[in-house]
Amino acid sequence: MVCCCIDCNSFPIDRRAFSLLELLIVIAIVAILSALLLPAIGIARGKGERANCQSNLRQLGLATQIYCVDNDGRLPENRPGADSKYGWVRGDMKRPEDATNTTQIKQGTLYPYASEAAVFRCPADRSQLGGVPRVRSYSMNGWVGSRYMEGSTANGKFRTFLRESELTAAGPDHIWLIQDEHEASIDDGWFLVTMDDSRPFANYPATRHSNAYDSNFADGHVALTRLLDPESQRLGQEHERFSPTNSDWVQMKQVTTVR
Repeated sequence: MVCCCIDCNSFPIDRRAFSLLELLIVIAIVAILSALLLPAIGIARGKGERANCQSNLRQLGLATQIYCVDNDGRLPENRPGADSKYGWVRGDMKRPEDATNTTQIKQGTLYPYASEAAVFRCPADRSQLGGVPRVRSYSMNGWVGSRYMEGSTANGKFRTFLRESELTAAGPDHIWLIQDEHEASIDDGWFLVTMDDSRPFANYPATRHSNAYDSNFADGHVALTRLLDPESQRLGQEHERFSPTNSDWVQMKQVTTVR
């Protein structure tokens, strides 16, 4: 009878495992690689969100131009207050019933030309109400869409724009229409810029794009504006007062209206 048993001891088995030191080295390498990659991933994500934000504003700019064609050259109505029946957009982003509900956006006169509620929100906007993301991040230049500012400023020498032809005469590449507003000040769709400096930054531009904000202009182009004045780092803080010589404030006024 032939014995089929195999002596297991005749085959050497490597029972060597990772030592604690080797394991710690691997963990350290993974941590270093993560530290190197995460900033790059964050930068790429930020660039993607900025590109999508600019795409939204281009669509809203095009929607405004089509609206003007369909309405005998009139610009979409833009007045203070969240419930204007004919406003370009409706709703107050500080009211819970509006901030997380797209119904008010869909009731605005510009929505049929944009046709998608997501276009009204910056993808980098992390603001929420009740744990739900806000539905709008953008507001319209308060000097555009009504004559309201002619009677509400101490300096009445600046123009309001009710028709597309008025923007053309003023230089459409120098007048912004809709821009990214800071989550701390956004309420209705009307963005206040006091040309008489009575309230510098009454409404705040957004800072969510690496301390910069996007705007579309009357000629259709979209631009990113970086906030450079050290004082502008306080944008979003309640009850903050800003100097009328703040360079970012001065720059904003230069593209808001003309004399």
